[in-house]
Amino acid sequence: MVRSEASDVDQYLAEVPEDRRDAMRGLRQLCRTELTGFEEVMAFGMPVYERDGAAEIAFASQKQYLSFYLMRGNVRQAFEARLADQDMGKGCLRFRTPGSIDFGLVRDLLRATARSPGTVC
Repeated sequence: MVRSEASDVDQYLAEVPEDRRDAMRGLRQLCRTELTGFEEVMAFGMPVYERDGAAEIAFASQKQYLSFYLMRGNVRQAFEARLADQDMGKGCLRFRTPGSIDFGLVRDLLRATARSPGTVC
């Protein structure tokens, strides 16, 4: 699955391969817990968390990995040392297997995002 046509996150998660479903549900639960005041929507074919109409966090099941999108450059910069050993693109943290997800790191990134007002990059 690269781009889903799901109309909501529940449908999206039902389409995710079974071996990834629990991990993806875990990401969703963390987002819903930590991102108070954000709206959960489907955009770009994946679950997205918006604040004031701006996408700040997203996650997806890609062909070769699970991705976690962090749209705040200031948060990425603040976590530069912790992200150094991760498989990270410009705004996408990639986990090759469900078991490789560092839920503690994701939680901390979500908390920092929630505390960080202002413009999204």
